Parts: sequence; structure tokens; C-alpha cells
Amino acid sequence: MAVERTLVILKPDAVQRGLSGEIIRRLENRGLKIIGLDMRTIDREVAARHYGEHEGKPFYAGLIDYITSGPVVLMVLEGPNAVSVTRSTMGKTNPVDAAPGTIRGDLGLMTGRNLIHGSDAPESAEREVALFFGDRSLPTWQRDSDRWVLE
Repeated sequence: MAVERTLVILKPDAVQRGLSGEIIRRLENRGLKIIGLDMRTIDREVAARHYGEHEGKPFYAGLIDYITSGPVVLMVLEGPNAVSVTRSTMGKTNPVDAAPGTIRGDLGLMTGRNLIHGSDAPESAEREVALFFGDRSLPTWQRDSDRWVLE
């Protein structure tokens, strides 16, 4: 069983709509474990580094304005296949195309306000965790219920 870590950002729309608890509950119910948690407003420099791959695209400036517009909840989740489990729980980027039962499918309506970011690969997760959590030591801890979730 490959235990991974992944970064999740509950975007400003999730925080403003009071959906943080609901979204965290869904991720924890899947069996993912929170090992890092923070709430802050992302500064433009960090946002530019995070979304660097989109620089030059028509939506880039709006994306930076949006992600820096208010507080976000940053999480590092840990668990078997954490990246793919998180992404399947989030649903497709465009909430219109996201399956019912997913976070975006149930709670989102537009791509530009799709509530949540999750790393797309273990390599990007490592880079993103380092960007937002720096060299902070993140605990690995044993959750008593894991024996009832994990084989």
C-alpha cells in the first residue's frame, strides 16, 4: 500500500460559503488523514509560483486575483493513493461535468468557483506541500480507526 501526501486548498469561495467543514468531512470520511492544516490569505507571489504553469493563459490574471481574494484553508492529507482518492472525491474541474456525490458535483456550479484544489500527481504534491508548508515537520500519526479502513 503506497501511502502518499497531497495538498488541498479550500478556495475562497468554499470558505466564504461556509463549506470548509463539509468538504473536510467528505475527505476524512474517505479515510484520508489530516497531517497539516492552516488558514491564511495567499499572497500574490506564492499564488504566482503555485499557478506558474498557467502564466500567459487568458484566465491567469483572474485566477491569481481570485485565489488571493480572501482566506483559504490549506491541508496536507495522507493516506493510500491520497492524490487520486482526493481528486476523485473532488470531481471534475468543471462542476457541470462533475459526478453527483463529488464535492464539485454537489456543491459547485462554475469552473471559476470550483471550491477546491488538489495536487494532480505525487510529484506536484511534494512541490505544493513545500510551497505552502515550507520545511515544517508534518506529523505521521496512527489513527485508531485506520485498521477498520485500511487493509
